Amino acid sequence: MVGNSPHRRAQGAFHWICRVRTVNWESELMRTHDNATSMASSSRTPGRRGVAWKINGLDAEGPWPELRGKLDLFGQFVGEWDIVEARYPKPDGTEIHRRGEIHFKWILEGRAVQDVWSIIDEKTGKAVPAGTTVRFYDSNIDAWHSIWISPRQHAVQPFIAREVKGAIVLAGKTTDGSYPERWTFSEIRPGSFRWHSEETHDGGKTWILTEEMKVRKKHA
Repeated sequence: MVGNSPHRRAQGAFHWICRVRTVNWESELMRTHDNATSMASSSRTPGRRGVAWKINGLDAEGPWPELRGKLDLFGQFVGEWDIVEARYPKPDGTEIHRRGEIHFKWILEGRAVQDVWSIIDEKTGKAVPAGTTVRFYDSNIDAWHSIWISPRQHAVQPFIAREVKGAIVLAGKTTDGSYPERWTFSEIRPGSFRWHSEETHDGGKTWILTEEMKVRKKHA
C-alpha cells in the first residue's frame, strides 16, 4: 500500500541504483560535463590513451558452483540493462522523469554480484554513474547482504534482501536513518523488470512511493 502523505528525501544525485535522487540533477550533470571536459583536455599527452583496466581478482566469469541455486536470485540480472523510464513523485504531486542504465557483473570468484546504476545526461546522451551496489548471499541467514554506495549522495546504505512472493525485497533504512525503507524488484521477466523504492513514516501501516523504474534488457 502506497500512502499519499508528504515525505522528505535525503539529498543526493541519483539512486538508482540507484540510488537515484531527484535533487538538482541539472547542476550535477553540468558539473560532471565540465569535469569530464577538463579531464579529457588535461589527459591529452603523448603516450596516454584511454585504456580499459580492471582490479585483479575482482571479476568472475560466472557464479560459484556450490551456491549456484542461491546465487540465481540476483545472478539472473547479470548483463546490461536500460532504464527506459525512471519517475520520482514529489510531495506537491509533480514528478521528475529520467532515463538510465544498469550494469550487473559477477565478482569475487562468482560469490557476489556488483552493479553500477547510471543516469542519462539528456544534454550529452552520456551515462553518468550514480553509485554501485555489492550483493552477496550469506548462508548463515539464508539471505543476501546488499550495500549501496554513492559518493554523489555521500551515502552508504546496507540492506537485507530476500525473495518474497516472486519479488525481491530489500529491507533497510533511509539514507539519514530516520525511516524504514524497502527497495523491490518485481514483475521480473527474462528481458525486463520493475524496480521501486518506498519508505514508511508510520511503522509500516502505509508506504510512500519515492522512486519507480521500468527496466529492459539491452537489445531484448
